[in-house]
Amino acid sequence: MEDTLSGLRSLMATHSPPLDALVVPSEDYHQSEYVSARDKRREFVSGFTGSAGLALVTKNEALLWTDGRYFLQASQELSAQWKLMRIGEDPAVDIWIADNLPKDAFIGVDPWCISIDTAQRWERAFSEKQQKLVQTTKNLIDEVWINRPQEEINAVIVQPLKFAGRSVADKLKDLRKRLLQEQARGIIFTALDEVAWLYNIRGSDVAYCPVVHAFAIVTANSAFLYVDKRKVSVEVQAHLVENEIEIRDYTAVSSDVTLLATDDLDTVSTVKRVNGGHQAEENSNNLIWADPGSCCYALYAKLNPDTVLLQQSPLALAKALKNSVELDGLKKAHIRDGAAVVQYLVWLDKKMQDVYGASGYFLEKESAKKEKQLQSLKLTEVTVSDQLESFRASKENFKGLSFPTISSVGSNAAIIHYSPKAEACAELDPDKIYLFDSGAQYLDGTTDITRTVHFGKPSTHEKACYTAVLKGHIALGNARFPNGTNGHALDILARIPLWKDGLDYRHGTGHGIGSYLNVHEGPHLISFRPQARNVPLQSSMTVTDEPGYYEDGEFGIRLENVLIVKEADTKFNFGDKGYLSFEHITWAPYQTKLIDLKLLSPDEINWVNSYHSTCRDILAPYLDEVENAWLKKATEPIGA
Repeated sequence: MEDTLSGLRSLMATHSPPLDALVVPSEDYHQSEYVSARDKRREFVSGFTGSAGLALVTKNEALLWTDGRYFLQASQELSAQWKLMRIGEDPAVDIWIADNLPKDAFIGVDPWCISIDTAQRWERAFSEKQQKLVQTTKNLIDEVWINRPQEEINAVIVQPLKFAGRSVADKLKDLRKRLLQEQARGIIFTALDEVAWLYNIRGSDVAYCPVVHAFAIVTANSAFLYVDKRKVSVEVQAHLVENEIEIRDYTAVSSDVTLLATDDLDTVSTVKRVNGGHQAEENSNNLIWADPGSCCYALYAKLNPDTVLLQQSPLALAKALKNSVELDGLKKAHIRDGAAVVQYLVWLDKKMQDVYGASGYFLEKESAKKEKQLQSLKLTEVTVSDQLESFRASKENFKGLSFPTISSVGSNAAIIHYSPKAEACAELDPDKIYLFDSGAQYLDGTTDITRTVHFGKPSTHEKACYTAVLKGHIALGNARFPNGTNGHALDILARIPLWKDGLDYRHGTGHGIGSYLNVHEGPHLISFRPQARNVPLQSSMTVTDEPGYYEDGEFGIRLENVLIVKEADTKFNFGDKGYLSFEHITWAPYQTKLIDLKLLSPDEINWVNSYHSTCRDILAPYLDEVENAWLKKATEPIGA
């Protein structure tokens, strides 16, 4: 690490102009949350493996900013050369730079790895101190990353209409209507899931995310896909050409954005237009649409800023509003996924008893036996999560996991986005809480579920904390609210039971989820963060419900279901707004042993019993006799 920083600082010193600091974002050229191995530059330079963060290397210091999900993890992973900056507690990076670097300082960044929004915000902050944001022509991390992973050539695949629910032609037609409405003659797409959704394609260029490294540009007359052509089969080429999409080299996006700026882009297209020609006459507007939150600064820099429409991509909301085929697929995928989770819990329950003499999933026991049996039977965070993956892999339409499984015992469960490593992970312990947060990619939907269990005798405090989390989980899931309500307003519902005891958690409460796409999907979310105010929840959106509580060094608790937003049937309709509610589509039992019944209201007890009854009915056809017997016992009515 010291050699890496030394080499980087040498490059900074010889750069023209010499750089006083270098910003290393987590994102790739598409501002992705999850990136491919060769794009993990921030992880390489800092050693911090979390998905969110930003590194800053100056002549004398190295600092890493990350959010509350990763405070504990970052403090464990960063070397003594690095200083942890806690987002929300410490000054933001632009403020820190303005206050700590000299006047006239040059701050370098790869413009492909930073959004328009972020770059402009920093430029404003730096200009007050006559500091300047410098766009490097090369990524300096790549210059010192000797063993950087090679680029993979992974095949593009077509997402069939039976899973996508809407044709590319329909999506392009709606998009071009929006271009006319917004007086734009073209739009640039850089977000990988938006490109995949628009053109009904998928890929495997990023682990856990079925996306393709690609850009797209759409005008009134043309549609372009910028991708490594080695990834495009004859079948995929036929699909694209059939939908009047020109396939261009991935690197051609740079020169084509320049052509777009001069209104010459349509001239390079070789695809014959059938349905778009008449629109060119109607759309004589001069604006070019770019999403300031996802479009990279490198492409924006090629445009005339006076002719750029900086506005959220129209695909963000269109993709979030699931069609009936996508909703049906998501429900079916979650049923199969729930069956896999129950099979895992049955297996884990038996193994815990076999290996540790634990009391099991249902019963409390004064003390669990600690005698270890054969070493080959040892259960670790990794070996058990591998078993969970194998249960999922046996299910129809399974394509892989949707994110690295969080399989965490005891104090590791307090690390919100903990990722166990085979060489250094914990062994399961019947006297400690076990939390697993996991999900899968199926052709018909993406899943995400969290359950927290204990195989011995949980303490009174652990039960009280679990119950508070469950109460918040129920309160949010049962909410009814008027149209126009955003996730910032709803976030408090999941926290009130925790706040009552002076507890809280440092992460959002809910995120959208893709339809065989990214497990984290916007533009809506349920969170205390200000951006949760931007987009109200709407019928047919998906969103998770995942409150938690974490005690550093002790345990962590989280419960998570995926919900669909739907129209609510209310007695009245104040203001003629129409009301919304949630439908749970995740099916797996909560561990009743961890519930303190004295802390639940009669309505909450009834809800748990009703949910468990539905679990039994829905999952029964997917389970064998032993598994169904286990599920029946795990979902016996409480509070009777």
